Amino acid sequence: MTARPAMPTALQKQRLDKWLWFARVVKTRQQAVDLVAAGHVRIDSRRVDVPAKLVGPGAVLTIALERRVRVLRITGLAARRGGAEQAQLLFVDLNAGSSAPADCAAEGSKPAAI
Repeated sequence: MTARPAMPTALQKQRLDKWLWFARVVKTRQQAVDLVAAGHVRIDSRRVDVPAKLVGPGAVLTIALERRVRVLRITGLAARRGGAEQAQLLFVDLNAGSSAPADCAAEGSKPAAI
């Protein structure tokens, strides 16, 4: 009888599109896939266009959304999508409280190129 390798108790890496959805950055997983595939997400200053890219705690994401650019440091991973309170535990907003010009974009603007 061969022993099975032990499964890690905590997630160490997670697909980028799942993390964006679990952290409630976007409303649907398909929106997360589209956002990444369009090149509107950077991981540690490197543009990513593959939704299956693995991310983990400590990574810094720069996300160009429709009306603003968010900079988030991943602090945790989740096994499933939870409520807003649980989602807020997955990241630290690095541009919280700043009034960057990207936050003042006009209504209906498209994602900013990063």
